[in-house]
Amino acid sequence: MNEHEQALGGPDRDHRRPAGVDDTTVKALGALSKALETTERARGRLYDFHQLTGTADLQLDDAVRLLEEAGHPEWAEKVRSEVLGRNVIPGHWTFQIVEAYNATYYRPFQQLELSAVQELAQGRDHLFEAEMKEERRTPGHPDHTPRPPASGA
Repeated sequence: MNEHEQALGGPDRDHRRPAGVDDTTVKALGALSKALETTERARGRLYDFHQLTGTADLQLDDAVRLLEEAGHPEWAEKVRSEVLGRNVIPGHWTFQIVEAYNATYYRPFQQLELSAVQELAQGRDHLFEAEMKEERRTPGHPDHTPRPPASGA
């Protein structure tokens, strides 16, 4: 960015709407981005599920050991054979669910959103948010600056 652009304020070049991109396209890309962000959150929950289920399965080792120590080998064996290492849905451990989700849904969605931004907005991401920030900020207020400080380079 040159000194003139810096003096003007507003978003940096990477967050300014390219010429010819209309309001509806900016809104559509914002909605697509928001949906992907929601998917990111869902994916995080899926990883929570994966890790919590794995942790619970490993904790069963203690339960089996303690049941044996307490003189209940039949219950230790029931836990070992009925729950320990069990599929969470037919044929699947949680890592397989995560892999299938990533391959079938998450990565294709992520690639589609990236392609839409590339084709429809010259690769400029978060245009909707950058314009909303500009509308909502108070010019001149030290905590409402349009962009991060320029680097000393």
